Amino acid sequence: MEEAEAESLNLKNFLKWAAELGISDSPPTSTIQSDSCLGQSLFVSNFPEAGGRGLAAARDVRKGELILSVPKGALMTSQSLMMNDEALSIAVKKHPSLSSTQILAVALLNEVNKGKSSRWWPYLKQFPRSYDTLADFGKFEIQSLQIDDAIWAAQKASQKAEEEWNEATALMHELKLKPQFLTLKAWLWASGSISSRTMHIPWDEAGCLCPVGDFFNYAAPGEETSDSEDQAAGKASSLPEDGMLKSETELAAAHRLIDAGYEKDVSSYCFYARRDYRKGDQVLLSYGTYTNLELLQHYGFLLMENPNEKAFIPLEPDMYSLCSWENELLYLQPDGKPSFALLSTVRFCAVPKTSRRSVVHLVYSGNRLSTENEVVAMRWLAKKCRTILDILPTTAEEDGNLLSFLGEFLDIHQSGEIKEMSSPLPTELCAFIKSKNLVSEGIFAMSRVARRSIERWKLAILWRHLYKRILWNCIVHCTEVINDIVSRDSIQ
Repeated sequence: MEEAEAESLNLKNFLKWAAELGISDSPPTSTIQSDSCLGQSLFVSNFPEAGGRGLAAARDVRKGELILSVPKGALMTSQSLMMNDEALSIAVKKHPSLSSTQILAVALLNEVNKGKSSRWWPYLKQFPRSYDTLADFGKFEIQSLQIDDAIWAAQKASQKAEEEWNEATALMHELKLKPQFLTLKAWLWASGSISSRTMHIPWDEAGCLCPVGDFFNYAAPGEETSDSEDQAAGKASSLPEDGMLKSETELAAAHRLIDAGYEKDVSSYCFYARRDYRKGDQVLLSYGTYTNLELLQHYGFLLMENPNEKAFIPLEPDMYSLCSWENELLYLQPDGKPSFALLSTVRFCAVPKTSRRSVVHLVYSGNRLSTENEVVAMRWLAKKCRTILDILPTTAEEDGNLLSFLGEFLDIHQSGEIKEMSSPLPTELCAFIKSKNLVSEGIFAMSRVARRSIERWKLAILWRHLYKRILWNCIVHCTEVINDIVSRDSIQ
């Protein structure tokens, strides 16, 4: 309870601090004065099943409305931090080989090192203590991804983070940071903050940290503009009664193409509603188009239903050179259907080599080459997916059961509690607990670190579970196509 009260007070002080910097959710015409930067259009709320802490609509909001503005002076950038810290500015100039992201990471740690004397302290206290990006994954979590491409991506992210930390260590020592801010753990926190919280600005490749603006949770492109949810909630009549927008400003706002961006004419980062929201709805922000693995890599979360998800399956070596498609275009969609490029490649591969030249134009047009070719292509895809699923250590069903067990396990073992281990436990959970040294003489202590570690491991399990689900969807799709062809042929 004391921790919750402290967090509430920190949040209140932060919102007051933000208001003093000119951050506001008030409509441009509003004259209401408040000691909080929120309350007119937005308020902070908790969404346990949809991203945790986020921003909700404080009133009915219409698509295209300006709902938050953050002036340039309130944006945390390498430039703004160095302008107010001469020692930092001088030290950075001695290390021209560091990237803009490394400089911002060092500047962020340097600011945290100042503690309460930092002007950004109220904002820094709102940052998470750790992140769940791929760079934060330990060896066990990385191997738990099971799929080679995902394991490679996680290993690469981890290696890159360590290399960048080593390169920046000299600068951090020159700034005389406290020992706890010189560690790889501290660097992972800083780089995780930048990866998951920064927003694009035109004058710095590293981006900016945007107070309050980084409270928005994510919606995949296409999700937040969908009107199915609006219609279900009775929002279809949000336009004026005559169905017309009354001004050019309203018309421009309704067709705005982006959620947020820095606007030079008002020297502020501006956030707009991408769809209509009713009071109490969570207001979401689209960061861009990402697969679940990319979301894990950059932001430390994934979506159960991600319209931009892709499952890549290994093809035969000669198939990659058979067509001119780039490798990233050869994937399975969430519903299991192959992408245009993958389907075209598999169809072409199913054609005898002596006949391929005569059907190239048909392959690139996306047309079926023949019913026989389609059956061969579908059988190949289905067999490939089955082969992949067969050689993986666990099935999709086993992953689902493990996720359910872990949910119950975390509910039973609350943070700070010490209990004897129940038996039997899933084999993989026993291996995880052993790898993290979470049990001593049969006693399990659920510390904050242990809970966070399990939550991170759950992300790896969930990712592989969703990957396998796509492969099963592909098997079902291919089977349906084959059965449809056979059925039509039998009728004829």
